[in-house]
Amino acid sequence: MVSVTVDEQTADEQTADKQRSRVGSVEGSLKSPVDFSIIIETENLASADLPGLFRSLNALQGQTLSPLLANEVLMVETGDVPEKVLATIRDRYPWIRTQRIDADLEYYQAKMQGIALTSGEVVVLCDSDCVYNDGWLAAMLQPYAQEKVQFLAGETSLAVDGPYGLAMALVYIFPRYTGRDSLVATGGYFCNNVSFKRSLIDQFPIPGMLPMYRGNCVIHAHQLAANSKQIWQQPEARALHAPPNGLAHFVSRFLMLGYDGLCVSRFAANPTELSLEAPMRPLRDLAVAGMLLANKLKTAAVRLAQVLREDVRYGLYLPLALPICAAALALYTVGLALAYARPAYWLNNRDRLEALLEHS
Repeated sequence: MVSVTVDEQTADEQTADKQRSRVGSVEGSLKSPVDFSIIIETENLASADLPGLFRSLNALQGQTLSPLLANEVLMVETGDVPEKVLATIRDRYPWIRTQRIDADLEYYQAKMQGIALTSGEVVVLCDSDCVYNDGWLAAMLQPYAQEKVQFLAGETSLAVDGPYGLAMALVYIFPRYTGRDSLVATGGYFCNNVSFKRSLIDQFPIPGMLPMYRGNCVIHAHQLAANSKQIWQQPEARALHAPPNGLAHFVSRFLMLGYDGLCVSRFAANPTELSLEAPMRPLRDLAVAGMLLANKLKTAAVRLAQVLREDVRYGLYLPLALPICAAALALYTVGLALAYARPAYWLNNRDRLEALLEHS
């Protein structure tokens, strides 16, 4: 677990003090067309940093649509946040209610537990390792004035703040911002930047335990599509996600990205029938693994072009970023091979792997 004293949060505390009066009243706030709840998940804090938590909370506090309008803002935590820091959060952000949940719950189970503990017609999910733009909450709620909207996916990306940041922008999970300014139909979402009608998630809950680390939301998106439920992408709801933190987290995360990629493909063809045993088809799996790796390389090239269009000076980081990209892609390839040869690897080694992934 990352440890940091509350006294080290000086800059974040000053920011919070400046914004406290703003969030203390809903006067002047934008309005939501629906009643809503916000859930902040903290499981990733074990692999991120606690100063990042305060940056995330300050971003929520500074929203143009006040979080005070929510039925509740619930922070679910599994023991990754020290009690002293929780006390500071309760004092500095009194509009947040903290709720301890079972430490054995995995990421998606923690999300569903939080949903069950809230009451809003629309549920908004965010993570403690993301920083959100000022208009994020409004963008995640105002489209619900349209009857067609039941599920909104924001855009999550990464900052290019050096060679490592450039490498992660090229090969990590999150794409670049699209730059669009209106809703568009999409086929997926990230659980760190999403909102949905409670009635929809009650009918189609996010799957819990599966033989993969992350990827349940990909399966969930396939389930929604199979039942003719549309996900809408909201490009004006933007989040910046923290990159993998530390060598052990970097290694284990890219290893599991490859592993999850092949595991997800095994379920995607029939997402309504899930089990702890992935359906294996050796020849098909081998072909899919090759396509996934080729697509990863193609995506990195496309993203490089996008990043250079954002600012050509990012190219100066490229000589140092390329070896990091190569290491990440090598780990991704090993993950694919692991999923091919040992499909039960995650289930058999979950506790040890989670220690690497979440406590690096």
